[in-house]
Amino acid sequence: MGLELYLDLLSQPCRSIYIFARSNNIPFEFKHVELFKDSVLGKKPAAGSGAEQPRAGPSNTEGAGKVSLLKKVPALKDGDFTLAECTAILLYLSRKYNTPDHWYPTDIQKRARVDEYLSWHHANIRANAPKTMWIKVLIPLFTGQPLPSEKLQEVMEGLSTSLKQFEERFLQDKAFIIGSEISLADLVAIVELMQPVGVGCDIFEDRPRLREWRRRVEDAVGKELFFQAHEMILNIKELSNIQIDPQLKEQLAPVLMKMLK
Repeated sequence: MGLELYLDLLSQPCRSIYIFARSNNIPFEFKHVELFKDSVLGKKPAAGSGAEQPRAGPSNTEGAGKVSLLKKVPALKDGDFTLAECTAILLYLSRKYNTPDHWYPTDIQKRARVDEYLSWHHANIRANAPKTMWIKVLIPLFTGQPLPSEKLQEVMEGLSTSLKQFEERFLQDKAFIIGSEISLADLVAIVELMQPVGVGCDIFEDRPRLREWRRRVEDAVGKELFFQAHEMILNIKELSNIQIDPQLKEQLAPVLMKMLK
């Protein structure tokens, strides 16, 4: 039995794993999990309803729950071995498939720089960037009401602070976070920063250094692969066509609101 990756490309961590595996020609079976459709969050409009249905493929939501004890994606299954959590999966793949050294260098100081960024990322970039999607798309979808513009402004201010630190502390005047070549740190960062872009908050527009770094990351992994992985997030408004079960709305709306506090 070969390598199976359970992924939903709306998820930033899933996109980083997908791009990493594809760009390194790692053979795997893509198990598509649709977290915002059918059995998890909603259901597609009935045939003939007049609503345009979101792009869909076979979903492996139940399978992902069996693979990951945490019942979430990303999840990996390699024979009898299963693994959850993005960083753990990326490191497993890099070691098992002996990917080029620049992704996670053997040089102890360069590797420490990757580790440093990955540690900083969760409490900074990841703490702010995804909230743009919750505010502009998901919370209105579940509550039926838009959030006050002040809430988005608050999140964007926090994200701006993180981006300033990212540029000054990690990127500096280098091509990539650890130097002249792309690493796992760049990959984890870029997929997170595409989340605001998908909902119309172009954080790269007024930041030339960040914009050039994004271009270099795209070139390093291949533009076709990059935009293939981000197709769903760049068309996130299609989620508005999903009909959410009223009981599920009642359950999840306060949970989503709590995430913004």
